[in-house]
Amino acid sequence: MLYLLLCAGSGVHAAVLTLEQALALAEENHPKLKAGSARIDAAAAGLTTARAYPNPEAMAQGGGQTYRVPGNVSGFVQSYSISQPLELGQLRPARIGLAERTREVSAQELAATRLSVLAAVRRAFFQALRFQGEIEILRENLRTVEEFRERIKVRVDVGEAGRLELYRADAELATARAAVLSAQLRSVTALSQLRGAVAAPLGDSITLAGSLDPDAQLPAMEQLRQEVLDRHPDLARAKLEIRRSEARLSYETAQRRPQPSIVAGVDRPPDVPIYRAGISIPLPFWNRREGQIAEAVAETRVAAAEADARRNELLAAMEGAYGRYQLATQQLMTYQEGVLRAGEEGLRAAEAAYRLGERGILDVLDAQRVLRTVRLELHHAQFDRQAALIDLDEARATSLR
Repeated sequence: MLYLLLCAGSGVHAAVLTLEQALALAEENHPKLKAGSARIDAAAAGLTTARAYPNPEAMAQGGGQTYRVPGNVSGFVQSYSISQPLELGQLRPARIGLAERTREVSAQELAATRLSVLAAVRRAFFQALRFQGEIEILRENLRTVEEFRERIKVRVDVGEAGRLELYRADAELATARAAVLSAQLRSVTALSQLRGAVAAPLGDSITLAGSLDPDAQLPAMEQLRQEVLDRHPDLARAKLEIRRSEARLSYETAQRRPQPSIVAGVDRPPDVPIYRAGISIPLPFWNRREGQIAEAVAETRVAAAEADARRNELLAAMEGAYGRYQLATQQLMTYQEGVLRAGEEGLRAAEAAYRLGERGILDVLDAQRVLRTVRLELHHAQFDRQAALIDLDEARATSLR
């Protein structure tokens, strides 16, 4: 079924927008994806920082020397020294490992953001199609009510029917027009949400061209669960968050070991130069990094708990979407196998009986409302199944392009 639906009330030529074009625009322009890409660049720069060696320090001093003891001399004194911090043990590997885990987490965050953004675009696109399709159904119902009202007016004018029937037809006509206006309002809102989901200029007036996905043969529930656990980037990110917190714990623990510096220098008094070489070692008397290590341990527990929570959320979302897809499919079968046909036949029978004088106008109006309701329910069931399929694809991390 192909939808080529114009924005309600628009008299200007509208640009055609397909689902693939909307997804491409979002992938190219969405600020969240740009921010995620920038975070990856920042993490790569952080890895460069982690691999850098500490810089040496140079010092130069000058002063004067005077003498009190006979034999000494007075004059200008120069002092030069240089020190090079060392990184011993696991400090450097732990720092690099922490930076690598951060880069991996950033990559999975971008993948999860991309999945979320594209799924949101799909939802908004089909939601806009849903309401624009609803407008077409209600407009067709409006045309039917208008034609019926004109036939009643003719009968009233020739005296075959009472004016009360015309009043009832006018009331039904007003209701049908109000329903169209309400659907147009919902359509405008849905198009605004689509613009926000795409986050790219779409022009003042757009035409949506798209089709519902075909019926899908879903695998067994256990296979779906495994696909969620194996492929969803949020779960991969959560596992990497645990590894990153463990890497931070290793880094904080490695910093407990004092890191020495090699020091060399020369003093040049007016008489005999003095050469020095040695090692400087910080003494961890007061600060043994107990707080930082405790924070890293707590972050590890937090990351593990959040990974379990996200796993449960995704599995619950998948199971809910699976159930909604199955129910929507059953609804479609029910409507398509008999309910829609029964509503159409009921309206034809009521109109024929009204023309023969066997039924009143209320029976015809009731039959029209029943058929309109059935068509709307069938239409919404189609899009409910589509929405459930989008949720399933997002939970399974299926490629949305």
